[in-house]
Amino acid sequence: MEVSANAVPPVCRIQDYGRFLYEKEKSERAAKKKQKVITVKEVKFSVTVDEHDYQTKKNKVLHFLADGDKVKASLRFRGRQMAHRDLGYNIVNRLIQDVGDAAIVEFMPRMEGTILHAILAAAKKQEAPKPKPPEPPAPVASKPKAK
Repeated sequence: MEVSANAVPPVCRIQDYGRFLYEKEKSERAAKKKQKVITVKEVKFSVTVDEHDYQTKKNKVLHFLADGDKVKASLRFRGRQMAHRDLGYNIVNRLIQDVGDAAIVEFMPRMEGTILHAILAAAKKQEAPKPKPPEPPAPVASKPKAK
């Protein structure tokens, strides 16, 4: 079995091919176990959403973002509500302001037919910078002693 084809000379090894396939499958399974599948969760709003309902749905959005999922905030306009699109934009923009640092806006609010969409993703977590180890004190130049 060839290990490194680009080396000069090429490196080869005698190995049980069945065992090689087993180890390769085992490492792929371990890598798959560690990866996180990101799903898109949807939270639906209405133009006539009340304050308590808005707060509940905002908390759901924060919960989904904390789990590492993306959130699709959609707001449906019905009938005569289409004449007041600014109310819908106000609700979605308020949601974006309220989630603040917990999310980044991947897809700004946009109309698609009678539905206003915005997609939010979890913000990257800022790692605290590691404190630098204290430097050893520099040797102090001493004055020559007078004799």
